[in-house]
Amino acid sequence: MHPLAMLLAAARSLAFLTFIACAIGARGLALLLSKKARRRAAGARWLQWTAEGCRRILGLRVSRHGPFPGSGLLVANHLSYLDIVLLAAQHPCVFVSKSEVRAWPVFGWCASLGGTLFIDRNRRGDVSAIAGQMRAALAEGLLIVLFPEGTSSGGASVLPFRSSLLEPALQLGCPISAAAIGYSLERGSVSGEICYWRDMTLPGHLFNVFAKPVIHASLRLSPPRLRAGDRKTVARALHAEVTALHSAVHSAGPVHSAGQSPPQNIEQAEPVLAGGSPGIC
Repeated sequence: MHPLAMLLAAARSLAFLTFIACAIGARGLALLLSKKARRRAAGARWLQWTAEGCRRILGLRVSRHGPFPGSGLLVANHLSYLDIVLLAAQHPCVFVSKSEVRAWPVFGWCASLGGTLFIDRNRRGDVSAIAGQMRAALAEGLLIVLFPEGTSSGGASVLPFRSSLLEPALQLGCPISAAAIGYSLERGSVSGEICYWRDMTLPGHLFNVFAKPVIHASLRLSPPRLRAGDRKTVARALHAEVTALHSAVHSAGPVHSAGQSPPQNIEQAEPVLAGGSPGIC
């Protein structure tokens, strides 16, 4: 690694750890002093504020195409832990995540404090329990983010979707949105340096991410709408939708290419910090 890149990574590491320590401290104090802070909506708002701070520290520049939903269910492809930073910074969200993430340093702590629903797919009872919690959050008008691939990938394609956790949104008649995430770098490999998959380890991967001057992210979304059919039929339809959006992300090329003017750039337009009702299904 170039000395200047190492210096940038070290400076960002310090800024990141300092910011996260303050954010976790503020959340912990709020939980001690206020019953309202224990509500899942409060955790989602805190996670949005924290994710926006992390986005700025990481140098993550976002180009968004399409409306970001305020409630219901959002399904997306999954490439990296950066996906959570990217999506959470847009709007207060409740994420569904594999149980292993809970034990991750920093990211796991923030996920827990932000109200993430953790699922152990190896335990049959977990799917039913998480589905119940999802129904409760959806009924409150919160936005739930689900990565139905069940794991992250290198981004070459969209993996098959698991359908079981689509059921709560279908039962409640909530709108479901689809999204595709893509990243690009001015130098380096997205699959090898940004995507977090295979046997990568978090500390080394994160330090390398800190060393990137800028990470460009493209987020393409379809409008939220009601879905008809059983969960397997809807899963296939959503997979096709995310695949089409994924193709559009890649056919558009790097988001920093000359001559492109994204419809909405998060560096120019601040995300909406929810203060009122997030809407209902």
